Amino acid sequence: MAGAARSPAIWMVLIAAFLDMMAMGIVMPVLPGLIEKLTGSLAAAGIWTGVIGSLWALMQFVCAPILGSLSDRFGRRPVILISTAGLALDWVLMALAPNLWWLVAGRIIGGITSASATALFAYMADVTAPESRARAFGLIGAAISAGFVLGPALGGVLGDIAPRLPFWVAAGFSGAAFLYGLVVLTESLPRERRKPFAWRTANPVAALRMLLGRRELGPLSFSVFLLTFSHRLFMTVFVLFAGHQHGLSTLEIGALLAFSSVLDLTVQGAVVGPATARFGDRRTTITGLAGGALSFLAMGLAPGALWFIAAMIPASLMGLAEPTLKSMLSRRVPEDEQGQLQGAMQSLASVAGISGPVFFGWVYAVSSGTMPGLSFAIAAAILAMAAVFAGLGHGNAMTPRQPAAE
Repeated sequence: MAGAARSPAIWMVLIAAFLDMMAMGIVMPVLPGLIEKLTGSLAAAGIWTGVIGSLWALMQFVCAPILGSLSDRFGRRPVILISTAGLALDWVLMALAPNLWWLVAGRIIGGITSASATALFAYMADVTAPESRARAFGLIGAAISAGFVLGPALGGVLGDIAPRLPFWVAAGFSGAAFLYGLVVLTESLPRERRKPFAWRTANPVAALRMLLGRRELGPLSFSVFLLTFSHRLFMTVFVLFAGHQHGLSTLEIGALLAFSSVLDLTVQGAVVGPATARFGDRRTTITGLAGGALSFLAMGLAPGALWFIAAMIPASLMGLAEPTLKSMLSRRVPEDEQGQLQGAMQSLASVAGISGPVFFGWVYAVSSGTMPGLSFAIAAAILAMAAVFAGLGHGNAMTPRQPAAE
């Protein structure tokens, strides 16, 4: 990990990741209600909530590789700071929104600025030794999980006070992160390691081609995609399955999701580092993916609510896989492509985020009457496949300009 001189900047990266997710979580409990108020219809609110969510994901898909390449050209600091300030503007715009189109514009801005996660991961790669990157990426993942745990809870409390108060609080958090970063965030990418910006490489199609077209990146990238895709089960089928199959209430399901996030936070924040130091990135990754596969399978087959809840615990092992996969990928590209790599990974995650919920929702719709656990079994098979690709990617050739050993 970086030395003491880098500590405030590293804290800034973690705080920015935490506040980005917490600010997003704060508005989750109140955004659908605000959309319903502005549209005047529950049915229209359902449609527009989905549209706005898809627009956010689409903006991330398009803009992540652009911001990543811009950070390779101009440095990580300006991209992180401008994006953090833009996110604060987004929340102010939504807090003041007099009509639906203001909300749409705000979510478009939010999708663009949230794509700055590419620069956050690239910053960590810059200031961290290759053998320590899994732990560093795990800390970012833990910060994101912490924001996801605290955000919705805080948003529910604030929303009871005033429907638009969560947006103002989110803007305040983002503004505070910008001011803190303005003071403590130093540039991590020296000028001699920067590369020219080119539109031909800074677009989502080129980003995906970079990942899937390079022999040393393809299998690991596909493993990341499968992991992200399978995890979207929690966004769609989990709530329906837990309620209809096991009779859990909305409050109980919310508590389970929060509990799952706490476990994920613990694994990424405290377990990834020691595990990779002892067993290496490859074994840690495969263990995490295998644990997630067994958990999903057990959840789908659980005969009762207690078994279902117990089966959720091993799913936290998936928190081992994402940071270690990203670590292995970052060690296969030169330093002047770290931003481009992280942008490409974010675009790949956006594809999984758009397609995963649709796929699992469809599977559950056609199987809920006869095989309600089928979605979980399929997710388990997908994670098992991800483990296979993670193993295949381990032995691929390193990029000559980045000769790190695993």
